[in-house]
Amino acid sequence: MRSGILSVVSLLGFLGALLFLGSTTGSGRGKPSKALIEKGKYLVTSGLCADCHSPKLFGPNGPVPDTTRFLSGAPASNTIPEFPAAVLGVDKWGVVASHDLTTWAGPWGISFARNLTPDPVTGIGSWTEDMFIKALRTGKHMGEGRPILPPMPWAEIRKMKDDDLKAMFAYLQSLPPIENAVPEPIPPPQY
Repeated sequence: MRSGILSVVSLLGFLGALLFLGSTTGSGRGKPSKALIEKGKYLVTSGLCADCHSPKLFGPNGPVPDTTRFLSGAPASNTIPEFPAAVLGVDKWGVVASHDLTTWAGPWGISFARNLTPDPVTGIGSWTEDMFIKALRTGKHMGEGRPILPPMPWAEIRKMKDDDLKAMFAYLQSLPPIENAVPEPIPPPQY
């Protein structure tokens, strides 16, 4: 009888430890650990994600990310000015960018930096960790949708380890959600 009780207690202790570890590893079963979020912050910062995914403010040292709209993508309120198609070409300019460096035009058309905040409607708040990793591995929106367009360097990011991508996702999910409905890409003009 006593050994049966000890077995049950041991099993419950083991299960409790698994639940605790699962809740601190960022595995999707609970809240990610502070260490995982900090690692993700380091990777997102050193990976220069804010260069394209954050609107900019211009100061004496040039453009800096607008911290009130950090990683919220191309502002939905921006208007796209007309630009002559003759500007882009093999013997001309390869790309042009918006004033805040969140919108890019090139041979692929016009692409808008995605809202990476956890807003559930306009950002990646409804995404799962698996969707995030699949998107960066396949170059497809949400892992199976439209292509992710330049200048997003997904072909290089896809080489990162799963643990690094999980850390990045944990960090992005820890940010304040910012509502900003980024426009869909615009295909290139027909020449």
